[in-house]
Amino acid sequence: MAKYLFEARYTAEGAKGVAREGGSARRTAVSKLMEGLGGKLEAFYFALGKVDAYVIADLPDNVSAAAAALAINQSGGATERTVVLMAPEEIDRAAKKAGGYRPPGQ
Repeated sequence: MAKYLFEARYTAEGAKGVAREGGSARRTAVSKLMEGLGGKLEAFYFALGKVDAYVIADLPDNVSAAAAALAINQSGGATERTVVLMAPEEIDRAAKKAGGYRPPGQ
């Protein structure tokens, strides 16, 4: 499974829904979304600032992450940004594959 970070920003209507239903209900709803896509919710945190909530989830692939993003963004209650998270060992493997790139002008 791949790991993803979702950064959610609530719309005014979404914030009203969180205020009405509570934060635990949001976590449950997001957990069900991830499970429905074959994944698992790892963490859900509310935040202060530009981002209202941070979600870390394990999902089978990028298609599943895109499906989650589409579901969230088309809901009207929030917009989100998805970040693919990689383990240090994945970067180790990537570094061994790097080859043949020539910078401009060289």
